[in-house]
Amino acid sequence: GYQLSEIKVLGSGVTDGCVCGSGVCVCDPRAVLGHAGRQTWSSQMDFIMSCVGFAVGLGNVWRFPYLCYKNGGGVFLLPYALMVFIGGIPVFFLEIALGQFMKQGGVSAWNIAPLFKGLGLASMVIVFFCNTYYILILAWGLYFLVHSFTYPLPWASCSQEWNTPNCTLDFSRSCSNQTFLTSSSSTSSPLNLSSLELNASCLEPEGMRSPIMEFWERKVLRLSGGLDEVGDINNSMVLCLLATWVIVYFCIWKGVKSTGKVVYFTALFPYLVLVVLFVHGISLPGAVSGIVYYLNPDWSKLRDAQVWIDAATQIFYSYAIGLGALTALGSYNRFNNNCYQDAFVLALINSGTSFFAGFVVFSVLGFMAAEQGVDISKVAESGPGLVFIAYPKAVTLMPLAPLWAVLFFCMLLVLGLDSQFVGVEGFITGLLDMLPPKSYFSSVRREVVVAICCITCFFIDLSMVTEGGMYVFQLFDYYSASGITLLWQAFWECVVVAWVYGADRFMDDVARMIGYRPLPYMKWCWSYITPLVCMGVFLFHVVNYKPLVYNGVYVYPWWGETLGWALALSSMLCIPLTVLYKLLHCKGSLTERWRYLTTPVWGRHHLEFLPPETEVKLLPSNFCVVLLSSAVIGILQISIM
Repeated sequence: GYQLSEIKVLGSGVTDGCVCGSGVCVCDPRAVLGHAGRQTWSSQMDFIMSCVGFAVGLGNVWRFPYLCYKNGGGVFLLPYALMVFIGGIPVFFLEIALGQFMKQGGVSAWNIAPLFKGLGLASMVIVFFCNTYYILILAWGLYFLVHSFTYPLPWASCSQEWNTPNCTLDFSRSCSNQTFLTSSSSTSSPLNLSSLELNASCLEPEGMRSPIMEFWERKVLRLSGGLDEVGDINNSMVLCLLATWVIVYFCIWKGVKSTGKVVYFTALFPYLVLVVLFVHGISLPGAVSGIVYYLNPDWSKLRDAQVWIDAATQIFYSYAIGLGALTALGSYNRFNNNCYQDAFVLALINSGTSFFAGFVVFSVLGFMAAEQGVDISKVAESGPGLVFIAYPKAVTLMPLAPLWAVLFFCMLLVLGLDSQFVGVEGFITGLLDMLPPKSYFSSVRREVVVAICCITCFFIDLSMVTEGGMYVFQLFDYYSASGITLLWQAFWECVVVAWVYGADRFMDDVARMIGYRPLPYMKWCWSYITPLVCMGVFLFHVVNYKPLVYNGVYVYPWWGETLGWALALSSMLCIPLTVLYKLLHCKGSLTERWRYLTTPVWGRHHLEFLPPETEVKLLPSNFCVVLLSSAVIGILQISIM
């Protein structure tokens, strides 16, 4: 076999395992020819089930219905469907195909155009932030699960220590003396309600608080008045957070061989529970009005830039686009796997699950609105906590409520674990692929690397389990891993593949893997439609930027907004800064630098079909040359360390 490869790249020093000089890089076989010992899926069904498990994630059951509610119900389905075909599927397929073709994770896969490896670094930053805050939802779900082993359920009555005089089970009762709490008081935060001197014998429906609402805001979150009121750490939530990270660790510490088996259960179990909840939900009074609200579009919402931003963001978020996770999963595929077919099937399952979950959620919202006697738009003003209000309320109405509660929150946990697996695995894969070959760090066991990552994220998460933690969570959700960051990432991915590497060239590469060229629709999307849409929505968001507001009431301070933009820019700036750094550290004219820095670094599996004109020259494989070159590489690596 081949021992060393000589690739035309301008520069000097050691980069990606290569010793460079005089316009030529002599590269370590592991760096250039690929990792011979790289894991692959035990079967292709492992890959499919892993992606299906991710498709049926918290974004489908928690985020998608919430975005529908916030953006006018059914009108959100129109921009969402449009974004699926012109953004979601093309980029989804691009990332899987890139990982499968390059056999590398989210960072090293961009050896296809080394000048733009900042794309991989940006995806690493985004997925790190996502892994950090996303697991809080699992911790909340575990907290609910633990409290579900009681009868009656703690959120089924108003007799708990955290309840206020506003708490009531009967929203349709008549008032005896028609004395009401003023509307200004009714909009106070839950924690302030306990300090009010209530001399009213009756409350308006808008001023009433359901037991589940008070359990969520006063028991689970212990919500403070704002971002500057950090408060104490919730010890119970710390234990739940620690438990979820331990579960995540032991599910991925051995790599895709173990994860691919776990998802057979976690991918299929949620469907059973969703069907059961849907059947029960449509039988509730008011459920039809909720579904009508879900399907009937408010056309005026289409003029709101945030609707289009949320649609594009939800596509990229639920499909894991821009996170490097799909690239990592695809890198474990067989080289000739039909990733083109997989992309369409998985996209259909993903979006179909989101649409179906909306029926489950809105049937319950319609019931809650009918019970309170208010319009459905007044129900569940709780942002990301929607699923922790609507679903638990539905569970209390079922026979054997604790049993259904345990079943539901078990489903919630496995939904979140699937998504968390993909994110953490994508980050770990990218990190391990970045480690210099034959260095001290590359010898560290995978289990240790996974442990370090999980522990680091856990300590960052402690800021989100304080009384002001929900405000921190919202900052991460609004800025770090959604909106403009993912649109920016998707834009540059399409530009680099279509215009730097070449859309036709990449289509040929896909044909080498699957045996035929994809439809021209893919090339058109990569080259024109998808980047234009991404940049258009990106600019629309910048022009129509709205400060972050929690629950429609709390406006973040200026320093909170600054922190949020710092989170967003930390990933976005990786791309231009990396390009600038690489260009400045190369010698020669700008044209020479561009040509050499955009020359792909190929792997072992590419050598059999590379055309003769490709700038790759194989060195003699005799023992002396190999030994001498390896010694030079080792000495330079030691000097750098």
